[in-house]
Amino acid sequence: MARQITKAILLVGGKGTRLAPITNSVPKPMIRIAGKPVTEHQIAKARAAGITEIVLATSYLAEVFQPYFGDGADFGVRLSYAVEEEPLGTGGAIAHAASSLNLKDDESIFIFNGDVLSGHDLQAQADLHLRTGADVTLHLTEVDDARAYGCVPIDAEGRVSEFLEKMENPKAKTINAGCYIFSTRAIHTIPEKKVVSVERETFPQLLTSHRPIYGFEDSRYWIDMGTPSAMIRASRDLIMNPQISSATPAPINGAVIESGAVIDSTSEISEGSYLATGVRVGARSKIRASILGEGVVVDSDATIAESYIAPGTRVTSGSIIEKQVFGF
Repeated sequence: MARQITKAILLVGGKGTRLAPITNSVPKPMIRIAGKPVTEHQIAKARAAGITEIVLATSYLAEVFQPYFGDGADFGVRLSYAVEEEPLGTGGAIAHAASSLNLKDDESIFIFNGDVLSGHDLQAQADLHLRTGADVTLHLTEVDDARAYGCVPIDAEGRVSEFLEKMENPKAKTINAGCYIFSTRAIHTIPEKKVVSVERETFPQLLTSHRPIYGFEDSRYWIDMGTPSAMIRASRDLIMNPQISSATPAPINGAVIESGAVIDSTSEISEGSYLATGVRVGARSKIRASILGEGVVVDSDATIAESYIAPGTRVTSGSIIEKQVFGF
């Protein structure tokens, strides 16, 4: 039987400033994507890979997570919470959360960034990590244009050779995809109670010390939901391809519509739209690849495409809303 990694940290403390004003009242990991919070999709993926114990590393609006997720029993895992009084960066958050996991010296854990959805093979990433005895193993995904990202070149064996910042002529198309496996010894290199970036400090320092860092390449579905357009696209993608996440409710005619929503029979809801509880849609309106928050009212003959409509908003008759965050 393959060795398993059964513990994980979910980094859900970020403020999500690029998603404002959506994130003014809800943290990015709790935004509903395809009907479920981003964090719920990530927990479902972790559970399917044999992870049984997860710490949510929270900071911004930390108080909203526990009422939803509780102790994790309803989601098939054991959940605990590590609250940062002040944001500690990715590295500081890992060190802070890991202190509550009672890790053995030879143990490794998964680290998930809270704003990424991925279809990559967690068990295969774990297998590489355990087989090589790596200090850290990163999920890498290939992009057509790596100029917008820092790139991560690897050698023929998969060992990371450099961490490079954004550059005009990237050396590789493989980028850091935001899912890591850390050995306990690597976690112990991160100073506690300090602001630390694993990307800018921990990883380069480990490389300088010639510690083994490996990259696991898997270019299945991956999206960083840092912007409104990416968030809307992610929700559409999961509804149109529900196999990406087992937490996605079963779509009907290419949409997820919560109970309590009232849709006129002459309207069209399509292309991965999500309509929350209490939504009302009038006659002959067309909603495509969009997210409508709780209590949204869409009057007749409106068109909404690739947009996010804030909870409680009224869209008046004949409105055309395309590629917008609307209602704030």
